[in-house]
Amino acid sequence: MKRITHWIDGRPWAGVAERTGKVFDPATGAQTKEVVFATESEVNAAVTSAASAFPRWKTTALSKRASAMFRFRELLIEHLEEIAALVTSEHGKVKADARAEVERGLEVVEFACGITQLLKGEFTEHVSSGVNVHSLRQPLGVVAGITPFNFPSMVPLWMFPLAIACGNTFVLKPSEKDPSAALYLAELATGAGIPSGVLNVVNGDAQVVETLLAHPAIAAVSFVGSTSVARHVYETAACHGKRVQALGGAKNHMVVLPDADMGEAAEAAVSAGFGSAGERCMAVSVVVAVGGCGDLLIDRIRERVSRLVVGPGMAEASEMGPLVTAEHRARVVSYLEIGSSEGAKIAIDGRDHPISGDPSGFWLGPCLLDDVSPGMRVYDDEIFGPVLSVVRVDTLDEALELIAGNRYGNGAAIFTRDGGAAQRFETEVKAGMVGINVSIPVPVANYSFGGWDSSLFGDLYVYGGDGVRFYTRGKAVTSRWREPYRGNLSLTFPSGEPTQPVV
Repeated sequence: MKRITHWIDGRPWAGVAERTGKVFDPATGAQTKEVVFATESEVNAAVTSAASAFPRWKTTALSKRASAMFRFRELLIEHLEEIAALVTSEHGKVKADARAEVERGLEVVEFACGITQLLKGEFTEHVSSGVNVHSLRQPLGVVAGITPFNFPSMVPLWMFPLAIACGNTFVLKPSEKDPSAALYLAELATGAGIPSGVLNVVNGDAQVVETLLAHPAIAAVSFVGSTSVARHVYETAACHGKRVQALGGAKNHMVVLPDADMGEAAEAAVSAGFGSAGERCMAVSVVVAVGGCGDLLIDRIRERVSRLVVGPGMAEASEMGPLVTAEHRARVVSYLEIGSSEGAKIAIDGRDHPISGDPSGFWLGPCLLDDVSPGMRVYDDEIFGPVLSVVRVDTLDEALELIAGNRYGNGAAIFTRDGGAAQRFETEVKAGMVGINVSIPVPVANYSFGGWDSSLFGDLYVYGGDGVRFYTRGKAVTSRWREPYRGNLSLTFPSGEPTQPVV
């Protein structure tokens, strides 16, 4: 059985493992690999390697850092299919979705290629007589990234390329459920000319996370995962004096007004709700049917779901794959009975959906719950699976109030032909990312990704301008160059006008 190890100081770690974890093929239910869990010693080795590489890397010319990013970009394109295949084999998502994941991560690498422009400072001449001020941004040092199972290549690519382009060195802890893609990315980065120690990967579970959060040599932590863990990461790392961006869970609402194209809205709901088996932080999990359009919308969703092919991710015909583990499938399935017991109607039961794959796989077809309302667990909890809830309201006002009352604020979308309603939704909805007739409003790389409320702990989003600001710190320099000292001295606080010297 293949063993997945760490990547430390530019090469695979070859030590003896004290603990390991199992990696499964979700489409068959069979264990296919074993992943080595890092001890405190291995984490220290990775951080030490990163700390040793930092002094030289931070002074490496920006043009050379950019060139390394360009080479990394080319290697990602060249090996895109291999990366996508690793994602599918360990996560289970279909090949098209895995390819798209790598491509969205590639966008951030392309953004990082412009680091010479992104790190430009400001300069103001003569703020006072003979006094100039300029600003600059400098790297933090060793930074860490803790990434989730649902995007094993994309989320790491949202973090480490920009971090190291800014001059930092990086320690990545991918999910232990599907770690191979992260190791392959590190190998490609080394092949692109990223020096040894600049990017390290350590595998493991919560024990490794705790070691990283408390490590005195780590200056900042980026995290994507559930809200409960995001809050813990934020509080723990902040208590140890670290800068933190911790992206948490979501309960994304898609509002459908009566004037919307119901066929388009239904297609969008199915795509956003059931793509990647609903294992996306930007998945639509609540459809808000406004003004009596619920019955028609559900009919259109049911018709589309009846044609949806659920099967192995490597099969070209598959539109939706299995869930990532048997335990996660069991948790998601439990919400069908929970919802039914709380008064929701099971409009589509994914347990009955035909599956074109090994019956031992972690399968669950698309599920639709109708007549859901706030207070039900199926509404309040992040299920993180192919379970879509329908809430019915009479007006856009009620829809906006519904979203505002939810504890999450990651993303929200509206489907309508009414420009005024769309503009009002854009302005008033309480969410960090908004879609107008776009069901999954993930920003392109030169913007930033992040939510509000319990979907984000910290002040800065991932990638884009916020990513540059997170991975650097500012410095303002006030300077005056004058004739040699002649004995005059001023004790007056500096101001905009020159002061008379004290004689």
